[in-house]
Amino acid sequence: MDPSLRHDKCEQANSTKHLSKQILAIIAVGSIILVGQYSLWPTLQPSYPIPVNFQMQEAKVISWTNWSDSTTLKPIKTTIILLWYWPFGESGSVSGNHCNDKYGIPNCHLVTDQSWFPKADLVVFHNRELVNGQRRLPLNLPRPKTQKWVWLSLESPPHNGNMRPLAGHFNYTMCYRRDSDIYAPYGWLVPSKAPIGTTVDDFIPKGKTGLACWIVSNYQARHLRTQVYNKLKNVIPVDVYGGARNKRISADTVLPTISRYYFYLSFENSVATDYITEKVWSNAFKGGAIPVVLGPPREQYEAVLPKNSFIHVNDFSTVEELGHFMKTLAADKERYATYFAWRLNYTVGGLTGWAERLCNVCPILSSLPTSKIYKDLHGWDWQ
Repeated sequence: MDPSLRHDKCEQANSTKHLSKQILAIIAVGSIILVGQYSLWPTLQPSYPIPVNFQMQEAKVISWTNWSDSTTLKPIKTTIILLWYWPFGESGSVSGNHCNDKYGIPNCHLVTDQSWFPKADLVVFHNRELVNGQRRLPLNLPRPKTQKWVWLSLESPPHNGNMRPLAGHFNYTMCYRRDSDIYAPYGWLVPSKAPIGTTVDDFIPKGKTGLACWIVSNYQARHLRTQVYNKLKNVIPVDVYGGARNKRISADTVLPTISRYYFYLSFENSVATDYITEKVWSNAFKGGAIPVVLGPPREQYEAVLPKNSFIHVNDFSTVEELGHFMKTLAADKERYATYFAWRLNYTVGGLTGWAERLCNVCPILSSLPTSKIYKDLHGWDWQ
């Protein structure tokens, strides 16, 4: 063979080998870069927003995060809460990404369209409509194995009716009781340091002209609170607002009205475990009057309220003794002010409506028991 041809073939072979090495080198470098990108992924996590318009074909929206290694994805599941119907016939809009947009709660969607039933993680039923026959449980529908049903009520047992037919259907309770699965109080204390220079007197409204007032819409002679009031009004003056028989009051004048009085009668319509309502939180506390409470025992009030922020009817042997104490306390400005000392370190918090209450279930869902059924919901409520 011609030496020049042999040389050309050798050169061609060498060139091929060289090119192959270059290709392999490029592939190797590319692989290193690709692996490097994956190893850096946790610090470059993309954020996939939850779609505004829900489509039934996919309810489990995920975002990529929390890599256990460079090849495994751990999805964050969006919790779907279905409110089967609005309590008390109310209505509202929860369109779009309501929980996140309104309350800053991510990976949580509240829906009211019953067609979401097969996809819902939680289905919430308000008790009142069930016990009075206005609504029924969807027992005719195939219920997903992992779906949980929530019994919701903020009323006291005498107003919850007969719940025996509801036995065996609910996984969680949601109410004001501290032992409920989902605690939904009427209000709570929020730590909040008052500005430097603030004194207790700054929290007591000026210009108080009356001793005590009571706002009541459900006035019934059989109620214990009515019996206490009928005795108390013979000892001290009590102005009564609300209802057809009493002084008129509008929603926007409730707090200004209460602020003119030293005391507000925070009398509950029933004496029940942990039943402490807006009569303390939204009326007395926000109105700047000392609440005189009638409800569960003092220790249950003290579990959620500052010890020296209220007066309990049960602390006195007679209603007459209570009335005399109130008159004496109102005349002693320094002692009266001590009932507002807690305001230097706390403010009153509370949720604004049903939607906010339900959205706030999502952050605690992982802490709830996974296998629980109430066999005697009626008995639990009345204990």
